[in-house]
Amino acid sequence: MINANKRKAIFLLHNEGMGVREISRKLTVSINTVRKIIDQKGELPETTRRDKIHIDSVLLQRLYKKCDGYAQRVHEILEEEKGIAIGYSTLTQNLRELGLGHSKNERCDQRPDIPGAEMQHDTSPYTVKFGTTRINVQGSIIYMRYSKVKYLKFYRSFNRFVMKCFIHEALTFWEYAAPGCIIDNTNLARLRGTGKNAVIVPEMKQFARQYGFEFICHELGHANRKAGNERSFYTVETNFFPGRRFENLEDMNQQAFEWATIRMANRPMSKTRLIPAKAFEHEQAFLKKLPPYVTPPYLAHERGTDQYGYASVGGNFYWVPGKTRFNVKVLQFCDHIEIYYKRKKLAQYDLPADGIKNKKISPKGEPKPKYQPNNRKKPTAEEECTLRSLAPEVNAYLDFVLTMKGKTRHGFVRQLYSLHKKTALPLFAKAVKRALKYRVKSVNTIENIVRLLLRQSNYQMPLPEIDGEFKKRPAYLDGRFTDDVDLSIYVRTSGDNEE
Repeated sequence: MINANKRKAIFLLHNEGMGVREISRKLTVSINTVRKIIDQKGELPETTRRDKIHIDSVLLQRLYKKCDGYAQRVHEILEEEKGIAIGYSTLTQNLRELGLGHSKNERCDQRPDIPGAEMQHDTSPYTVKFGTTRINVQGSIIYMRYSKVKYLKFYRSFNRFVMKCFIHEALTFWEYAAPGCIIDNTNLARLRGTGKNAVIVPEMKQFARQYGFEFICHELGHANRKAGNERSFYTVETNFFPGRRFENLEDMNQQAFEWATIRMANRPMSKTRLIPAKAFEHEQAFLKKLPPYVTPPYLAHERGTDQYGYASVGGNFYWVPGKTRFNVKVLQFCDHIEIYYKRKKLAQYDLPADGIKNKKISPKGEPKPKYQPNNRKKPTAEEECTLRSLAPEVNAYLDFVLTMKGKTRHGFVRQLYSLHKKTALPLFAKAVKRALKYRVKSVNTIENIVRLLLRQSNYQMPLPEIDGEFKKRPAYLDGRFTDDVDLSIYVRTSGDNEE
């Protein structure tokens, strides 16, 4: 674009008699542009775009706050949820005009991208909200250095077995592996040493050999050696988390899977415009193809079967088929368990959803076992909730008395709940109020208070209500023609006692 001063110079030279071609040659401006500027008398014309998009500033500020200040995520929401097609540069300009924007972060060191050379793995802790509850999770990413494809998943905790499960899930999804996997000096895979002197745990070395790769630790202080993965975590923070809500860990991982393998895989990179999914198709020729079948990682547990037929794994209880109670071997895989006895597979169960504990699990489609597991915990959360909802006096008493933990707490709640079930609510609330006044912590004492209140109020049992319609029932009509019952024996017994 020709600036205002140059336009005025062109017009003045023309007025002084200089030819158009000479002006074009001296000022290095095309002849057509010179003629157009002369027609406009050297003034800069005011032009307005007919297709200019106006976005409500209040909407931009609200989305910017919702997405924690990440313009890329704001751009996605505007296009996908609001139906506003706007260029990314236009959006960032609008944000700057509103005084909104982020300072640029320092770039990581660059390394040459070689097809099929390496992949990178790392984890990062996050605190997220599931509904209204804040939960600590570990995010895990494995990343192909050349094609930029990534696989993301979150876990409550991250150990060596979980690391195996994650890598197995990612590589079997891609069906390819790079010969080297760059990691930091984590003790999940490293036995001793650091960097090039690191010795990998034999268990992890054997695990990696199944997929055709090896773990490589970077040097201490050289986190930029896996800069691609570090940048991926930054993208998670700036593009995945902003503007999203999660109900539970399963919902979060489902969104993470779609985000990493569909959205980001088919989205052009910011500067190179490389599309990871297409680059991965090219890179596959340089990667190692996985065998047709790779044994999934698993943990082996020796478990006994209790007298009711259950074996416990991970805080839950699984039914073992058969009537004989014997020790079994349980293989815990990433998403299910298998129960064996003398190399014979007895049952297979899917692992319950995240956070579910103390649950008894039996085969689907079959009658549920009659008995409870022997060591199953018996929580009293429901009983306590019911008691607290009865009356303010009961809720205040529970706040005072429930300072104990474990079996003592559960036993007390069960006893108090049992007393409530056999006592009228007004009387129960009055007894509990008196127990709170005198700092009573014994359910037996509260029961004595109930008896005392009954005596003081001359309480009488109400007569039961009898429905007179019972005389019309067929059973009553049939029975009225039977012989009368001889009750004389009871009369004689009563008389004997009186004597």
